[in-house]
Amino acid sequence: MRQKSLLVIAAICSVVAVSLGAFIKAQVQATPGPQDQRAQNSPYRLSGPYSHKNLSIFLVHGNQSEPAKPFLTLQEALAQKKVVVYETKSVNELAIENLSDMDVYVQSGDIVKGGDQDRMISVDFIVPPKSGRMPIAAFCVESGRWTRRGSEASANFSSSENVVAAKDLKLAAKRANSQEAVWANVTVAQDKLSNNVGGSVNAGASRSSLQLSMENNKVKESTTAYTKALADIVKNRPDVIGYVFAINGQVNSADIYSSNSLFTKLWPKLLNASAIEAVAELQKDSTNEPITAEVVSGFLADAEKADASQKEVTKRVDLVTREDEKSIFFETRDRHQKDAWIHRNYIKK
Repeated sequence: MRQKSLLVIAAICSVVAVSLGAFIKAQVQATPGPQDQRAQNSPYRLSGPYSHKNLSIFLVHGNQSEPAKPFLTLQEALAQKKVVVYETKSVNELAIENLSDMDVYVQSGDIVKGGDQDRMISVDFIVPPKSGRMPIAAFCVESGRWTRRGSEASANFSSSENVVAAKDLKLAAKRANSQEAVWANVTVAQDKLSNNVGGSVNAGASRSSLQLSMENNKVKESTTAYTKALADIVKNRPDVIGYVFAINGQVNSADIYSSNSLFTKLWPKLLNASAIEAVAELQKDSTNEPITAEVVSGFLADAEKADASQKEVTKRVDLVTREDEKSIFFETRDRHQKDAWIHRNYIKK
């Protein structure tokens, strides 16, 4: 009898031990590692990658806050003649005037075409309704011209259909704040594009113009395959507020916005710039390991950890910058929305 009882007890202990072991194993497997925890704590959710050739894109999904008044982009406002960007005869300063009743959002890297030379806008800012003329910091992206080009107006700028492509060019403007470095990186970008599209992209009307190089037919032909493959990935996704892109298997940059409406307005221009950079960086006969969501989540999270510095761009807009040895992060804040952020830009060094 006693032996039978001992056998029963042993069997019960064995079942308990197995169950306890399974429970402990389940708990260990459910505990996220550092990378998973970082993604879990992030305000963003990623989908992707969506890839074409050497360009991979992750969409960023997240909560959004629509401004009380929707923004017009600079491209929209120029096309609708609701804003004027004036030539000032100063390489690094233009003037802008909002003629409309809407806020106009201007993004760092926006290229304005015309004047005495094409420029890129240096920093994000918001132009309020009926603003009058306001100064706007800029860099020249066309070093060889200081006069009217063809039939274009020289007193003002006609359009803003492109944003600068090339990570090093963005860093030259936004981090180094150097006109010489901007010019040097425009030349590098043009040379890379020429090598990869099978012919010079330097335009006869102005060989130094980055804008005209981006309009080059061979560049357009090369980028069309990218944009056709990837343009529709944002459709029917109302919670998408930004994107991260990688080229040749390496994270490059990210742009995230406070609202889906602002992001989707800018998406065609952003995608085109990413495609142009992918063409410039294409390594023929080269294969790369696919980028993972864990790596992208880590890039976003790490970029936001560095110590912050803050400066006033205008009475309405502040710029917060965080930088470490691996990346630099810029956050544009709107004082009219209780310092809510409008745009976050992450660049991998």
